[in-house]
Amino acid sequence: MHHANHYYGHSHVLARYCGLDDRDPPRIHGYLQHGWNIGDGMAYDHEFVPGVPLFLWSERTRRRAWSLGRRQTYVVGSPWAYLLAMEPDDPPRREGTIWYPFHGWEGQQIVGDHDRLIEEIRAVEPGPVTVCLYWQEYRSARVRQHYERAGFRVICHGYRGGRWRDLDPGFLHRQLAELRRHRRVASNRLCSAVFYGILAGCEPAVYGDPMQLAGEAPIWGGQPRIRRQWAALHGPQVDPDSARALAVAELGADRLLPPAELRRLFRWPEPADRHRATATATAPRPGGEQHGGTGNGQHGGVTGGETTGSAPTSRHGTEVGR
Repeated sequence: MHHANHYYGHSHVLARYCGLDDRDPPRIHGYLQHGWNIGDGMAYDHEFVPGVPLFLWSERTRRRAWSLGRRQTYVVGSPWAYLLAMEPDDPPRREGTIWYPFHGWEGQQIVGDHDRLIEEIRAVEPGPVTVCLYWQEYRSARVRQHYERAGFRVICHGYRGGRWRDLDPGFLHRQLAELRRHRRVASNRLCSAVFYGILAGCEPAVYGDPMQLAGEAPIWGGQPRIRRQWAALHGPQVDPDSARALAVAELGADRLLPPAELRRLFRWPEPADRHRATATATAPRPGGEQHGGTGNGQHGGVTGGETTGSAPTSRHGTEVGR
């Protein structure tokens, strides 16, 4: 199983949906898309074994993968959409904005002016602001204190995990809880978190200095194309109905598969308790009526809980960066 299939607890969410033990998900026989991008859904820096299937979030992504020569592809929907199907919303009182600054990752650092971004956020957001930083930026006092001094609540959802270490089945659950307590979700780049927020009921916005990654590859950047192709999602104020339709399409919320079909594609076993699987299969699905079947090649971006002041910790209790 490729280690990226575990990122953000994705395999754990899907195991739970399929009626299996989400504490120890079975091996997925293929590569699971782990984040939104403008290419084939896969990370450009990963090496792939030819002939091994790709499990993609949406029909839109599958078409892009096909145009790049990827043939053995299946549309399964995003783990985020499955999580929302299993966790019905109990609408709380939403307040303020959760803001996701564009971030670096373990292999590349972010280059940008955080103070300038803070000025733009203050000029747009009327209510309380929560800034969610990636673990690298969060553990950097220099970066984190920019936002703390601005009076923003600063959090980190945790590690995404990597190389089968620091896996965090609770990552998406914490992210969902945070999104559902906010009225708006915003970022300086269109990203997975914005689409997640839309599907979770937030009003989206994309504005501000987009910043850069050191040595950024076009598949991660491509800002002119992104602003052109997804123009409806850019700006301080976005039409919520248009945003919802785009989020459903990009996250495959209208393409969720029954547990039995997902298990077949992943080559997962039948659950010991079939009643659990049956109950899960009837869970409400976001994004409208389910479309049965898979879209194949021919048819069709850390652990730690609520972190408002202390560093996120690994599942072993070690503080990030220490």
